[in-house]
Amino acid sequence: MQGTPRANRPHIAIYGNRNAGKSSLLNAIVGQEISLVSKVKGTTTDPVTKTMELIPFGPVVFIDTAGLDDHGELGELRVERSKKILQRTDFAIYTHDINQVDEISFKHFMKEFKRFNIPYMIVFNKIDEADETTLAMYEELYPQAQFVSALNETHILELKDELIKRLEDGQEEETLIGDLVPYNGTVVLVVPIDSEAPKGRIILPQVQVIRDALDHGIKCHVVRDTELEDTLKELKHVDLVITDSQAFKEVNEIVPDEIPLTSFSIVFARQKGDLWSFENGIKAIENLKPGSKVLISESCTHNHSHEDIGRVKIPKLLNKKLGFELDYSFKMGHDFPNDIKDFDMVIHCGSCMNNKKTMLNRITMCDEIGVPITNYGIVLAYINNILDASLEMFRK
Repeated sequence: MQGTPRANRPHIAIYGNRNAGKSSLLNAIVGQEISLVSKVKGTTTDPVTKTMELIPFGPVVFIDTAGLDDHGELGELRVERSKKILQRTDFAIYTHDINQVDEISFKHFMKEFKRFNIPYMIVFNKIDEADETTLAMYEELYPQAQFVSALNETHILELKDELIKRLEDGQEEETLIGDLVPYNGTVVLVVPIDSEAPKGRIILPQVQVIRDALDHGIKCHVVRDTELEDTLKELKHVDLVITDSQAFKEVNEIVPDEIPLTSFSIVFARQKGDLWSFENGIKAIENLKPGSKVLISESCTHNHSHEDIGRVKIPKLLNKKLGFELDYSFKMGHDFPNDIKDFDMVIHCGSCMNNKKTMLNRITMCDEIGVPITNYGIVLAYINNILDASLEMFRK
């Protein structure tokens, strides 16, 4: 884990029609032959990702997508995959072949950028093949656009400079706990070790909270739930306890009322999504009926066991809380359904493996059709009757 996690890198997606030079543009920007390039239309059939350091900005993820004008049964599936990338796009580069500009498709896709609140840059490629009249016309129509030749790498450096400027203008300072715990404060992380815990290491949310504590000068103690009580007695002062959601009930019984308690899932819900939308979504539980359809969505992919929190523990606890059985469906990774209108509720993980844009867009999709969405940690705090206490410090 030497590099910045992909979920913490801005995702820059390249869109445009077939043969606009999207793959060539990506190769020119990263300085490597990442995407297959050909004069044959539709060479890129699936999204291609590349993580890199965009100097001097920092770590990013580039995504090369299939052409938006593809047709036929397979072509339409490729276009749908490209559109699905919008859900995790932080910044978009829309690429035109300057000699074959498709204004209709371009204007249609601008509406998608607006819908998902995606800042974008317009690039006219293949200027080496354009006559002076055509070049001058589009320079006048689109004065903020970039005009390049990916083949000859003409103006690629200028494009990268402008891209970095746009990314820096939209960058926000984000923290997990740096604004919750004061400098030189103390946080205790409760990390139960069970069959779901990877051997020899701890999982990404725990690693990222530890790093955030180090970045902000916060003293961090990592313990199992079995050592928590002794740890709290040994420490003179504790500003915050963060627990794995599945140990909420046991940890809540140990932590004194005067020490704030929350979960890793809730911490990430605040950073990656909208904590108050999730709190509002939990109210829908009271309206569920036997057989109500609930989608449980997890951002990472892993093998399942009898202790799996999303597929086993939450359904079991929620059914017990309500006193009847619900109809659960499960999705993992980027396989979040486009059509969620048939669900009565969505329960999402903390989204540590997704970028913030992905989570916010999933919330937007649910809001647009009136499907309530909440979060693992929020649900488990609700089930254990400690939701208000687990959110108290965030309200302050």
